[in-house]
Amino acid sequence: ISVSVLLCSAVALVLASHFSVSPQVIRPKTPVTGVDAVATATATAETLQYPAQDDPRVRGMVWIPAGVYTMGAADSFPDEFPPHSVQLDGFWMDVTEVTNRQFAAFVQATGYVTLAEQPPKLRSALPETGVSESDILPELNKPGSICSLQLGSRADIDPQKGAYSWWQYVPGADWRHPEGPESSIDDRMDHPVVHVSWPDAVAYCRWAGKELPTEAQWEYAARGGKDGLKYPWGNKFDNSKLWCSINFGDAKQTGAVDRSNRMYRNGYGLTDMVGNVRQWCYNYHNDYYLPTGRDPQDIRRSETRCVRGGSWNNYNPDNFRCANRNRNNPDNRNNNNGFRLVAGPK
Repeated sequence: ISVSVLLCSAVALVLASHFSVSPQVIRPKTPVTGVDAVATATATAETLQYPAQDDPRVRGMVWIPAGVYTMGAADSFPDEFPPHSVQLDGFWMDVTEVTNRQFAAFVQATGYVTLAEQPPKLRSALPETGVSESDILPELNKPGSICSLQLGSRADIDPQKGAYSWWQYVPGADWRHPEGPESSIDDRMDHPVVHVSWPDAVAYCRWAGKELPTEAQWEYAARGGKDGLKYPWGNKFDNSKLWCSINFGDAKQTGAVDRSNRMYRNGYGLTDMVGNVRQWCYNYHNDYYLPTGRDPQDIRRSETRCVRGGSWNNYNPDNFRCANRNRNNPDNRNNNNGFRLVAGPK
């Protein structure tokens, strides 16, 4: 293997992990109308004895009542420890993830251009590496995003490559072209939008008049009103309840949010809280440090934002626990990250 090939590969990995562009500034428009609203949303709100509001923001949302719950887990990954009590006010949450149809309405109304559709720029390469933007080969310095390769079995994972056994930077991949320039969302308008960075999701929030959920809100909602629940449906893993790749390749891409198979509605009426796509949260990712509090907002900045819920390409049941935490660089975009929104009372 030549030195030039190795350099190209190294730059590709840097691009995949460390790129940044400034998101376009947009002005708020008419709130999103919830065109993908699940029909039972209003009924679920009524069941929780919260009056439906004449507010276009809450179409396709359910009311999550105020309460206290135990956030985190005592017997899992270190960043889930320690379990701690959190008190939350009530809030509305989207029944489903934001879909391609909804995101397209936002783009049409505002002209917004996502980070994946703009040329990447190196941001976090350390000075001692000697890597600069001038070192990026022109054929690699193209708009694009990160895509997950299809694996046939665990044997396809190269221990030397680790996660790079299934991740690659694909020029031309973006929310309209999930697997690259030759792919399309024409038949996936009701699938979750992917290849959206944290700034892209925040821009959508501002237009819709909503917010990304905090980690505490997300985990509380995922448990469906049952404190300590391991998965959104119960304490035993069940592959039939979610859209994922436990059996390597059984989910080759995102699934429709209104599909009739491999779907579960939790105690609050929410779907796909785990599986299908991971979901951006508002918080920075840090180890837990507050023993208790009212939706504690960690003011410590970090390089990453929190991501919750396993995705279609995950194969480890741990990824689908309510307490499971993940993180991404805010500028990261890939074909298994999406988001859903929350809103406070009017």
